[in-house]
Amino acid sequence: MTAGAGQFGQPGRPLRLSPFLVGLTGGLGVLLAYALFLAVRNAGSVLVLVFIALFLAIGLHPAVVRLRSWGLPRGLAVAAVTLTLLAIITGAVFALVPPIASQTGQLIEQVPDYVTQLRRNDTVNDLIVQYDLAGRINSAATTENITRALGGVFGAAGFIFGTLFNIVTVIVLTIYFMATFDRLRDLGYGLVPATRRDRVRLIGDAILAKVGAYMVGALAIALLAGVSTFVFAIVVGLAYPFALAVVVAICDLIPQIGATIGAVVISLVGFAADVPTGIACAVFFLIYQQVENYLVYPRVMRRSVQVNDVAAIVAALLGVALFGVIGALVAIPAVAAIQLVLREVVLPRQQQR
Repeated sequence: MTAGAGQFGQPGRPLRLSPFLVGLTGGLGVLLAYALFLAVRNAGSVLVLVFIALFLAIGLHPAVVRLRSWGLPRGLAVAAVTLTLLAIITGAVFALVPPIASQTGQLIEQVPDYVTQLRRNDTVNDLIVQYDLAGRINSAATTENITRALGGVFGAAGFIFGTLFNIVTVIVLTIYFMATFDRLRDLGYGLVPATRRDRVRLIGDAILAKVGAYMVGALAIALLAGVSTFVFAIVVGLAYPFALAVVVAICDLIPQIGATIGAVVISLVGFAADVPTGIACAVFFLIYQQVENYLVYPRVMRRSVQVNDVAAIVAALLGVALFGVIGALVAIPAVAAIQLVLREVVLPRQQQR
């Protein structure tokens, strides 16, 4: 055996980079990149669920840390946070389902009366005869149309069950991420070179803390909006004040547009009761949104994530435009993270050049 030869013989000379080999390698790289793109696109819905669960786990991690500081084991701390989250979700469901079910039942009971009143109207009867509405209804009631309608019903049922499945999946993944949070974080830091690991760990922990602080601040703002709505609904005599408060609190978790959505819903409920109540709802939410947007929200976010007000608004708008509701939720923590990296990494490096 010649000198330098290993167990399997003498290594040959490296292959020369011929044009064919370069082109083949580039083509394989393009195919691999396209395959990865297809994989990410096909698994997009699953990746969104994983991302939401990870975001929730990061936001709930400070609560787990606080409970552990009180002497609870990690398993019991995660269980306590999980049970609290499930209790909030269950309370919201029980607050929303009864009014929706009762109002739907009342509407179904009133349908025959509405039809009778319409039939007594001479103008409506003339329109029915003029446009042959009865004949069109009979012709529309075919087997094909009924099958399509049932398909729509089954599609709606599939959407409901799919949504429930996604919610359960997010809850399970969130529990798993909370239980293994330290190991996942250490694994991520372990991928960084040892010479930079300590600095990356400090910056990464600061970013995770900002995400948790943002979650706490957003929940505090939503809770304030819900309590204010509950008190107002009791004062003006709206039905189901707790359910309306839950709707406003959930909508208020969506930055920029959530408060407007909640205000529109409650105002419509007020106008359904009577016009003065609807006007009172519109005026109340108009004033409350100004207070929240210019007094409450900036102060809470400035103290929690330390993000400039203009940057927060621009980030939320861009997040909604690019990624919808999820983009709006993560926009402000993302800006806080980018701001921290710029201040601690990019700007000092530029100063050294």
